[in-house]
Amino acid sequence: MTGRTSTGGRAGLAGRATPARPQYSPGNQQHSLAGVLADPRMRLAAGTAVMLVTAMAARRGRVSTWEETAFRAVNDLPDALYPPAWAIMQLGTLGAAPAAAGAAWLSGERHLAGRLLIGGTATWALSKLVKRMVRRARPADLLPDTHRRGRDAAGLGYLSGHAGVAVALGASALPHLGPAGRALTLSAIPTVSLTRIYVGAHLPLDTAGGAALGLAIDAALALVQESRWPTTRQGGSAAGKGACCH
Repeated sequence: MTGRTSTGGRAGLAGRATPARPQYSPGNQQHSLAGVLADPRMRLAAGTAVMLVTAMAARRGRVSTWEETAFRAVNDLPDALYPPAWAIMQLGTLGAAPAAAGAAWLSGERHLAGRLLIGGTATWALSKLVKRMVRRARPADLLPDTHRRGRDAAGLGYLSGHAGVAVALGASALPHLGPAGRALTLSAIPTVSLTRIYVGAHLPLDTAGGAALGLAIDAALALVQESRWPTTRQGGSAAGKGACCH
């Protein structure tokens, strides 16, 4: 009798000691940063807010102590880094948009190709408009002993079109990439901004504002795409599930 009771008690304790594992569901992501940024409405709001804040700070016409410190930390790096920095910097040029769009088109992702082309081009064009509104000078005009590498950047400083294009293209492409491609993209996006500081073309606020612009534009395009091709229950969209073949 005692043995039966002990065995039953141990069985009961074992059952209580090993509760079922919570099942994964999309709702589990709602309180994480990744889950929040997965919503294009949140990305649009975040990008717009950061761009407005950095634009107001840049419009004052002076460089804060923290911004100068951050700028010097990157701009004072050795000249030997210029060749690889120049290569990475091309990922944020206007030509990167049609190049990325062409690669997506050839791989069969036609809706992604359109989003890359529109997003990259729109970011570059709008960056020129924002420059005229904020009218912040280049680092060499604001800080002494600025290292200028390569061809001098023309025009105004805020905001960085390179940083914006890199973010717009990267944000559009991320959902379509594998783990290795995502890791490479997430590394390249901030590196483009750092290269622009390194060559003396932009200050940190310039690159932050550019990145925010790119994020906002990609989010706006995502909302347009969702309205045209509603998402499926699996989280994909008709555009991303072979709509190009219809």
